[in-house]
Amino acid sequence: MSGGERSTVPATTAEVERAVAEAHRHEWALVLAATARVAGDFDLAEESVQEAYLAALGAWARDGVPDRPGAWLTATARRKALDVLRRRQVLRAKLPLLLEPDATEPDVPDEIAVPDDRPRLVFTCCHPALAREAQVALTLRLVCGVSTGDIAHVFLVSEPTMAARITRAKKKITAARIPYRIPEAAELPERLDSALAVVHLLYTTGHTAPAGGDLVHADLVDRALHLARMLASLMPDEPEVRGLLALLLLTDARRATRTDTDGRLVRLEDQDRSRWDRDAIAEGRRLVLGAFRTGRPGRYALQAAIASLHALAPRYEATDWPQIVRLYDALLDRWPSPVVALNRTVAVSMVDGPTVALAEVDALAQDPRLAGYHYLPAIRADLLHRLGRDTEAAQAYRTAIDLVDNDAERDFLATRLGELTR
Repeated sequence: MSGGERSTVPATTAEVERAVAEAHRHEWALVLAATARVAGDFDLAEESVQEAYLAALGAWARDGVPDRPGAWLTATARRKALDVLRRRQVLRAKLPLLLEPDATEPDVPDEIAVPDDRPRLVFTCCHPALAREAQVALTLRLVCGVSTGDIAHVFLVSEPTMAARITRAKKKITAARIPYRIPEAAELPERLDSALAVVHLLYTTGHTAPAGGDLVHADLVDRALHLARMLASLMPDEPEVRGLLALLLLTDARRATRTDTDGRLVRLEDQDRSRWDRDAIAEGRRLVLGAFRTGRPGRYALQAAIASLHALAPRYEATDWPQIVRLYDALLDRWPSPVVALNRTVAVSMVDGPTVALAEVDALAQDPRLAGYHYLPAIRADLLHRLGRDTEAAQAYRTAIDLVDNDAERDFLATRLGELTR
């Protein structure tokens, strides 16, 4: 038995497949982190973990699903990695003249800077030898289990392009002999920005799933919140760590009201604000104020401040839209992103009217990075409708519907289109 007590009752194929899928969602990162500590490199760890999950399909059908699937998978993956390392060691002993000498093994710090496996693996993947985008994409794929297609969506590139980037990053790790090594405390600051980006994009992917039938992937949202809290505990004096946790708390406070009982998307202006999580809002607000007191706020603190204004408004119309526009201006100065500029147009429409906002949206439509981004035609459609240009609005809604892959968002857009054309 390979760790984790096992049931003595054989399981059906459906039961095993569900158990393996559940273990993949909740245990992948921890199994990979534990295996990487033994394997010493990411490729071997990932291969061993994949083999462990494959082995589980047969073993659990025969012997029953273990009481602790994660422990079983970890023990199996680590054993497979150790078997490979032993074979390599035997080969080196038998063929010493045909192999290059081993690189010096890195020293393990006496004090572990990151005491938990999951954030430790995040910081390890965010190695400065890799380009920042490669760090983030690789970590999302390996550590967080986000699909390549979903990662491509948040980076606004095609899935083949993102797959190639992840492959190149893994090859660079192998070619440069970058080891799995626990980063020392002094190394964390240079990796922090990428680590924060990983957590933010993990949350974003869960908050509004890029594809599928559900608007929210709660497991990814909860994982991101857990990581954000661990980072805040690890680095409590970092303003951007506090800013990120605040952003996630303030945004997630609305989770229960974002869909109705049938799973249909509910717009922010139509949500029942009495059901928002006031404890999360209060905690997020305290974190925002603390991040701003430290001086020049970063991009996460600024986004959290915007989310805070939405959370504190008693009604959608009573939102402090002028202040939100000013915060977006500051955010664009820190983070000149076309997505930020597009989000800003919604606030502009509430301050200066839909005509001004529409001109800004049409200018942003020339940015190739937003090609295929369904929120652009969706926002454009809403602005056109507010201007009474419903024929153009209907066409913009059709464009957005053609681009969206999430069923809840598609149904929402189709409903809006139907209201214009009936």
